[in-house]
Amino acid sequence: MKSYLFLILAICFEVTGTSMLPVTREFTRWKPTVLFLFLLFSSLFCLTKAIRTIPIGIAYAIWSGVGIILVSLSGYFLYKQKLDIPAIIGIILIIIGVLIINLFSKTAGH
Repeated sequence: MKSYLFLILAICFEVTGTSMLPVTREFTRWKPTVLFLFLLFSSLFCLTKAIRTIPIGIAYAIWSGVGIILVSLSGYFLYKQKLDIPAIIGIILIIIGVLIINLFSKTAGH
């Protein structure tokens, strides 16, 4: 269970960092850039803690899948970026994939 807490933290740090990428203005603003790097480092650090008991493929699938969903929502709400139907369908398929892994996979480390 502790590993899933680290995975949740890793996702939160990654989503926050990635969502603030536009604020760095292509890494030309040093304060947001340093914060971005700190958040991404923190995310990867927590991910390494999570894979102590969660198989790396499962942890990465959850980390990246949930990250894609949350960053897409962040882009929509923070930056008014719209998603077209194929993008929405793709995100729904990612959600389905993450659910299948967590609900049915014996390798998910529950």
